Amino acid sequence: MNRKYINRLIIVTLLVPMFISSIVEGGSKRRRGTAGAQELLIPVGSRGTAMSGAFVAGISGIEAAEWNVAGLADMAGTGEAMFTHSSWIADIDITYAAIATNFGGKNMLGISLKSLDFGNIDVTTAELPDGTGETYSPSFMTVSFLYSRQMTDRILFGADVKIVNETIMRESATGIALDAGVQYKTSPNGIKIGASIKNLGLNMIFNGADLEEFHQPEDSEPGTNTEPRRISLSEFELPTTLELGLAYGPLDLGPAKAVFCASFLNNNFSFDEYRLGAEINFMDMLYARTGLAMAFDPEPYGADFIEGTDDDDGDDQWESGTEEFIWGPTFGLGLNLSRLTGMGLSVDYAYRTAEYFDGVSWLTLKVAF
Repeated sequence: MNRKYINRLIIVTLLVPMFISSIVEGGSKRRRGTAGAQELLIPVGSRGTAMSGAFVAGISGIEAAEWNVAGLADMAGTGEAMFTHSSWIADIDITYAAIATNFGGKNMLGISLKSLDFGNIDVTTAELPDGTGETYSPSFMTVSFLYSRQMTDRILFGADVKIVNETIMRESATGIALDAGVQYKTSPNGIKIGASIKNLGLNMIFNGADLEEFHQPEDSEPGTNTEPRRISLSEFELPTTLELGLAYGPLDLGPAKAVFCASFLNNNFSFDEYRLGAEINFMDMLYARTGLAMAFDPEPYGADFIEGTDDDDGDDQWESGTEEFIWGPTFGLGLNLSRLTGMGLSVDYAYRTAEYFDGVSWLTLKVAF
């Protein structure tokens, strides 16, 4: 491929996400809760989660579909599949499955599915606040179609299209979102640079039969026929994020190898996050991982804040350790069973501490073929 064309592609891929993030309204605590489809922000996959999501510049293989789809092109074999289960807060179970394979040359194609299980929820009314005896279970599902390509020996590019569906009783909303990412390696064991924009799409809105109601016209005579009325709902935006990252490694430590990474996440509807992560690999069999995310509010005082007043206290911008940001450090272990089983099988576990709730855990099974 023409080198001039490649250089232009790198510049466009890196600058477009930055341009998009600069024209949308920045996130802060004032905008929390104003976006929908929050399941798109729930992480899946034990390796990236154990490093607090900081490995956007170097994560590779099928798990890159969650963090930076460009890394899918750095798959070691001809294909990979993974299955992961997470016990999220409030007893929500999350199941995720993905598979990708080489589709000729340096192109990778794949598909993934994320599903949330809320369990059975009691139906309540104003007259029966303890429940009517009926139950319902919301259904949140996201299907992603993945594409990634190795542009050169140093440049990886990827994109995916997501179909997002949420169903609550007889109401549902469907939307389409786009992810795109790039990774650049200065050398095989040197510095890596990555950028990823996720959940870029049009607004969603709920529709369904339960929004149709029948009411007798006001001030009408008894027995007057009822008239249909429809409850109008507002659209909601998708939680768009932009992440820029750096990674270094693997660094040779004798019997072990280490990878260090850091990233900056800009969330259009919440805090920014500074993420740090590390992974140590012992003899390509045992992996130990850890990470930390620190929340930063770029606009802590709201639109009426005047710099130089008594309220001007920069420490208030760091939300980590406050009730506004509940997440703590992450930890994880991985076991590569390829040498023992004769097949590309690995098992990974991750755990993230949290305030006010029990910690969250992930268990992932991955197969390379």
